[in-house]
Amino acid sequence: MARLKEKYEREILPELKKTLGRENPMSIPRLEKIVVNMGVGKAIENKKRLEAAMTDLGLITGQKPVACKARKSVSNFKLRENMEIGCKVTLRKERMYEFLDRLIHVVMPRIRDFRGLRTKLDGRGNYTMGLAEQSVFPEVDLDRLEFQQGMDICFVTSADTDGEAFELLKSFGMPFRKK
Repeated sequence: MARLKEKYEREILPELKKTLGRENPMSIPRLEKIVVNMGVGKAIENKKRLEAAMTDLGLITGQKPVACKARKSVSNFKLRENMEIGCKVTLRKERMYEFLDRLIHVVMPRIRDFRGLRTKLDGRGNYTMGLAEQSVFPEVDLDRLEFQQGMDICFVTSADTDGEAFELLKSFGMPFRKK
């Protein structure tokens, strides 16, 4: 069992039960999925960039990424409908908790000039953060790395409000900025 999943069941769930004043354990917020997305706009000119991004995303998450296609044509960007311009992975269950554990305890301490995550959620109990480059993950081989590519990481929770989701993510150990 993943370390953070065990922590959620043993420590976080009872703590949130008291904090939120709820009896039913199914009404307590939980992490449903983590979506990792890489938008590769330069893939229009160079297809190798998308292939490299998909390889790196597969190494980082341990799951095969899905290519994302453009919905509309935009002539100013030389973009045609159904061109592959990004990739994404949706993590659930064990892989989700393993990824979150590595993100909090291995990756974030490696980020240069890191002062904590912003505390703004989306209004529906979900949190999105961005990373400027994939080289902060230890799975990525820096000698083989051709292109620096950023990514978005979205944490989808079952929380009804931003306050509940914030408490959940904070109890997992997310390093939020002090207000």
